[in-house]
Amino acid sequence: MKIGVLSRNRKLYSTRRLVEAARERGHETQVIDTLRCYMNMATAKPGIRYAGEPLLGFDAVIPRIGASITFYGCSVVRQFEMMGTYSVNESVAISRSRDKLRSLQLLARHDIGMPITGFANSPDDVPDLIDMVGGAPLVVKLLEGTQGIGVVLCETRKAAESVIEAFFGLKANIMVQEYIAEAAGSDVRCFVIGDKVVAAMRRQGAAGEFRSNLHRGGSAEVTKITPSERRTAVAAARRLGLQVAGVDLIRSNHGPLVLEVNSSPGLEGIEKTSGVDVAGKIIEYIETNAKPGKTRTRGTG
Repeated sequence: MKIGVLSRNRKLYSTRRLVEAARERGHETQVIDTLRCYMNMATAKPGIRYAGEPLLGFDAVIPRIGASITFYGCSVVRQFEMMGTYSVNESVAISRSRDKLRSLQLLARHDIGMPITGFANSPDDVPDLIDMVGGAPLVVKLLEGTQGIGVVLCETRKAAESVIEAFFGLKANIMVQEYIAEAAGSDVRCFVIGDKVVAAMRRQGAAGEFRSNLHRGGSAEVTKITPSERRTAVAAARRLGLQVAGVDLIRSNHGPLVLEVNSSPGLEGIEKTSGVDVAGKIIEYIETNAKPGKTRTRGTG
């Protein structure tokens, strides 16, 4: 097979591992800088050009689309779909997952557990918004934030009011969530491929830090997840239409709650912590599922 990895940096661990895994299994691979792709949409035969040459003959692409280039990246993936190329995560699913509010609305619609979440636009509604999520302490999250950036723990009502009003003053879109104290600054990253959790790790925030992101100094250890956590992770990925996803769960007194579903989850932390060849399992999944023209959206979703 000929597999394209859509990535801005071929030196990144996740990109390198996907290329290595594909080549070890006898596939031809090419790393494609997503922002260097340009598209022809004015003909009956859609195409993509890259560095002056047409991109042809790809059986599958693996999108590694950073949050900062979601719009253009999804456009490139959609163009591949229109050309009949299989994408392990389709453009419409990536777009859903990147819209944090929309993704939570979809999960709630299907009764998938998550922290009580509020969303408002007017400072006049702040007092009721705080009450709606159970009062302080609570968590305020920027909708556009990644890797823990733009996530604030407000320990008192006054602090919550000040932070929310400040974000509103900056015209920033935020959501407010209940704080799950019993999680004690930890969460569980479940790596989902197809309908299986292939690896999982428990992440713990650094001392004095409630965010568990490894980029913020958190630590990770292998963990055994419960059947309920496994079902929740798979259901969350499925509801957003993702075939490869990192589902972040928090362990609460009333069961697993979904914090976020990531359409381009990093491989370094999960592979080094769990010892699982996650990159190889992604390539195996592509081998089984990448048939010509096998895309549900065909670029129209």
